[in-house]
Amino acid sequence: MNKADWKKTIYYLRRNGLKKTWYAARERLEERRRPPYVWIPENEEELERQRSREPEGAVFSIVVPAYRTNAVYLKEMTESLCRQTYSKWELIVADATEDDSVERVIRSVEDDRIRYIHLEKNQGIAGNSNQALGYAKGDYVGLLDHDDILTDNALFEMAAAIRQKQRQGVLPRMLYSDEDKCNGDGTDYYEPNFKEDFNLDLLLGNNYICHFLVMERELIQRLGFRKEYEGAQDYDLVLRAVSALKTEEEAIVHIPRVLYHWRCHTGSTAENPESKLYAYRAGRRAVEDFARREGWQAKVSDISHLGFYVLEYEKTVFETRQDVGAIGGRIVCRKRIAGGRLTEEGKTMYENLPVAYSGYLHRAVLSQDAAAVDIRNMRVREECRGIFEETVGVAYRTVPGKDIFDVSLLPGDCDRTAISLKLGRALREAGYRILYLPDRTRELKISE
Repeated sequence: MNKADWKKTIYYLRRNGLKKTWYAARERLEERRRPPYVWIPENEEELERQRSREPEGAVFSIVVPAYRTNAVYLKEMTESLCRQTYSKWELIVADATEDDSVERVIRSVEDDRIRYIHLEKNQGIAGNSNQALGYAKGDYVGLLDHDDILTDNALFEMAAAIRQKQRQGVLPRMLYSDEDKCNGDGTDYYEPNFKEDFNLDLLLGNNYICHFLVMERELIQRLGFRKEYEGAQDYDLVLRAVSALKTEEEAIVHIPRVLYHWRCHTGSTAENPESKLYAYRAGRRAVEDFARREGWQAKVSDISHLGFYVLEYEKTVFETRQDVGAIGGRIVCRKRIAGGRLTEEGKTMYENLPVAYSGYLHRAVLSQDAAAVDIRNMRVREECRGIFEETVGVAYRTVPGKDIFDVSLLPGDCDRTAISLKLGRALREAGYRILYLPDRTRELKISE
């Protein structure tokens, strides 16, 4: 364990006690035993092919707020733009540094697509970013931190995804990619964040979208950043964008490729969780604000891990949210997950994970939307029970004394996974979400 690991462990112990810390440390050490992550850049032949193509479609405005930025990091960030294989971009650096240290670095890069804006005073990341947004002229705005790095093909992949969706009749409004972290000198890449396609309830538990985020210029300029959410200003922006796109979630596009390297160094949130506790509090308030906009009566609480949240509804989920057609929880056997959230292919997510563990990037303990949930631990909305009975072929009845469907009503030879998937498709086609709540646990005996 390095110094940063010890810092995180000690802080976690103070917040959560010895037992949870023991399991968290064990899980972390088990992760370290797995084959290390290796970031493999796009091969040079493909990059040259991309450069040789006439750029088609969107123009990107990359917005970077700067303040007393390390010159080496700033130069590397700028060079990562200049290496892009897609040429239709502009870089807007809004600098609030009192001296000319940042300006000298930016001016040293000879590229007329780079614009330097000197700000009269430092208004924080949100305020400085808002000033930069006013200069953006592209079709889309991309957010880049002053010390982070884009992969050479980042904008090419974004432009390609936009064109593909447009051919399908969808106008993308917000796009995001996978990402990883790198050390201070950019020689080591680790902790990749391989993300899901848009998942509202997972997003309410954590800003898994994060970097690289690109948003339609009109939308981001209209929304802007809010200073009162400083530290979680991107999270707040994304949640407000999601509210604005509530009826067109297909316009939120995930690109499943690592296009962004988040630099971690002493003092960064990624390296030292205590350095920006205010950011986690701001994130919690951003989720609370989302719930208020939706008219949900809910309390937002921190879970054991910093920056991760849970919504606790004052009434039942079905009373609070008209969009949820069914809820399901995890099924546990021998203290390991044996059922719960299902993929569209019928695979059990988090299968065989010890129940005391939180899983990859703590996602196993977060509420999340699902393609389907295991019918053995499911509750269905009253208005949806007609869909249930038509799809499953039996009446909806609950286990006596429990608020879950009684699977003993199903034929003995039925395929429970196939039925769960079929019901999931029917509910989603009817316009409902299926919500997986990991704290709703059903214990199974080995014989079951």
